[in-house]
Amino acid sequence: MINVTIWNEFLNEKLNDEAKQVYPDGIHKALAAGLAGEEFVIRTATLHDDAEHGLGEEVLNSTDVLLWWGHKAHDQVSDEVTARVVKRVQDGMGLIVLHSGHFSKPFKALMGTSCDLKWRVAGEQEIIWSVNPSHPITEGVNSKILLEHEEMYGEFFDIPTPDELIFVSNFEGGEVFRTGCTFRRGSGKIFYFRPGHETYPTYYQPDILKVIANSIRWACSTGIINPIYGKSKAIRPLGGVLV
Repeated sequence: MINVTIWNEFLNEKLNDEAKQVYPDGIHKALAAGLAGEEFVIRTATLHDDAEHGLGEEVLNSTDVLLWWGHKAHDQVSDEVTARVVKRVQDGMGLIVLHSGHFSKPFKALMGTSCDLKWRVAGEQEIIWSVNPSHPITEGVNSKILLEHEEMYGEFFDIPTPDELIFVSNFEGGEVFRTGCTFRRGSGKIFYFRPGHETYPTYYQPDILKVIANSIRWACSTGIINPIYGKSKAIRPLGGVLV
């Protein structure tokens, strides 16, 4: 069983009537319900409703994969919690960053870049194309995913060159975007997945949920043996003397 924590800022669904109508219980609850049949152990956490944003040491230390959705209040995530998340990723926790989580403190810290991009909210059609069909994240997923209405994200996306490019998108207005990207930081795996604007029902679409479920399995690291650093004794004799 994979222990999954779904973190959501949970502000848009309280303050925006359109978002509230689409996700009345919050994006985190919609994702939890959509992933419920995947044999994950799921808990949720939010920015203001839980102490330490719901990401205390006990929670993170027992989390195999963390999902992150944020938008309006990236700056309200404490530096202490940010450092804690980054350290857990480096130590082997998986991280799935969704949609506007590209601007979250943990993702920017792990990428080391601005993570900026172009955007436009106009309810455009998006086609997500699989460009890495043998990758575990694409298993059982259609070669193209059609979203009738989504927010546009466009290049240039200021991230490091991904370890693997899994999906690209094209939008009705003409832009393209690197929609699914993997990274490794320390012993941890990271997957950035673009779709999921708060006023569109993207997280109810089966193919989107399938990608997220696959990415959780991919990002879950098992049997990690963390590297040993620092001064090291020789494992063979040096000049006839074992040091």
